[in-house]
Amino acid sequence: MSDYANGPESDPRQEKFVVDACLLTTDQLEGLAEEYCTRYHGLNDTEDPLAERSRVLAAIQEGELVVWFDPVENTASLGSPA
Repeated sequence: MSDYANGPESDPRQEKFVVDACLLTTDQLEGLAEEYCTRYHGLNDTEDPLAERSRVLAAIQEGELVVWFDPVENTASLGSPA
């Protein structure tokens, strides 16, 4: 009996993975931090959502936030470590 009978297995090349932040430029990390701030704080009636950018950058350096890359969407974003 084939393993395919239980449904196709996901292709590991299509799964999100963590990118080491030291491989990204400062501009790339700042862009991800700005996107993170506006996504999570921009809709909360926060007057200046980008005020959190330095805290987000510090969280990346401390490993509290990591850079996730989605090869299917060809996008990177910040999120919690797995």
